[in-house]
Amino acid sequence: MLPGKLGNLTMINPQFWQDKKVYLTGHTGFKGSWLALWLSSLGAKVKGYALKPPTSPSLFNVANINSIIDSQIGDIRDQKNLYKSMTEFNPDILIHMAAQPLVRSSYESPIETYEVNVLGTAKVLEVARSCPNLKAIVNITTDKCYENDGRLEGYKENDPMGGYDPYSSSKGCAELVTSSYRRSFMQGQGIGLATVRAGNVIGGGDWADNRLIPDILRSFGKNEAVVIRNPNATRPWQHVLEPLSGYLRLAEKLFNDPLTFSEGWNFGPYSNDVKPVDWILDYMIGLWPGASWVLSENENPHEATFLNLEISKASELLGWTPTWDLPMALESTIRWHKLWRGCADMRKACFTEINNFTKDMN
Repeated sequence: MLPGKLGNLTMINPQFWQDKKVYLTGHTGFKGSWLALWLSSLGAKVKGYALKPPTSPSLFNVANINSIIDSQIGDIRDQKNLYKSMTEFNPDILIHMAAQPLVRSSYESPIETYEVNVLGTAKVLEVARSCPNLKAIVNITTDKCYENDGRLEGYKENDPMGGYDPYSSSKGCAELVTSSYRRSFMQGQGIGLATVRAGNVIGGGDWADNRLIPDILRSFGKNEAVVIRNPNATRPWQHVLEPLSGYLRLAEKLFNDPLTFSEGWNFGPYSNDVKPVDWILDYMIGLWPGASWVLSENENPHEATFLNLEISKASELLGWTPTWDLPMALESTIRWHKLWRGCADMRKACFTEINNFTKDMN
């Protein structure tokens, strides 16, 4: 086995992924980089298509992912370039992760958010129709695609799409686009097409602005108090490998049985890991002596106060369940970040984390 190769799994079948051709959009982002690493460790042949990494540093560069997959820098809105890239590769599986992923950025650039998340998704699906070997498509949206009515119970896959802010709305629109392409085109071609909705993912290698954990770690590293917008905001926090394990499980199911599994799927944490921001802060401060936080005095755009996902469908029909609880996810994130600050081999650190996660998954 090459370094980073994974052992036998029950939830994820390494034999299935060996030599599978996977086209991955958004591979330079936080989640996309982790998935590129995981797929390569399973023996898949990965081609990534995305803009340049959105942050510096980035997991894509820190883990030198460019050297282990076929990476192409491109914009999903450029349909001509996307067509050439995807059809020449002719994948078995398409995983669409490219997006404008931030709520606050969507207030600053709403038109671009809709162009990328809605029209970009339509272009990806349109190009995918021309790939003769393609059997399964997993389109990543978000837990925020649901119309948030303030309920405390988790949203189910058949709840209405919606969204207050442009980001959430754009992902609700992307769900509708996907549903149309599924029924109008993909079913007739025998291609499985599913959407997946994860919670608020955390983990090592995320340096995005206006995200809680990266903001916390940046302030911790500077010995500054963390400035918090909404300490009572409650979210379904989960380690980044949690939903990725669900995407891999679903992709295999779609490939083998496209009609049965071509639906929307939630991959969130257990309800006891749905915590407010101030709980996250207090826990992380306990892991980083001397850290502190203060409440922002600025006015901030609207964000939903409470959000949770119902995950019984994935549990019952896919055999997927969360692996790490929230404390373990936070401890893993801080451990990874301290390794990076200590100039460790971060690709090796990522493969170690993936191996540890998959062992716990069994």
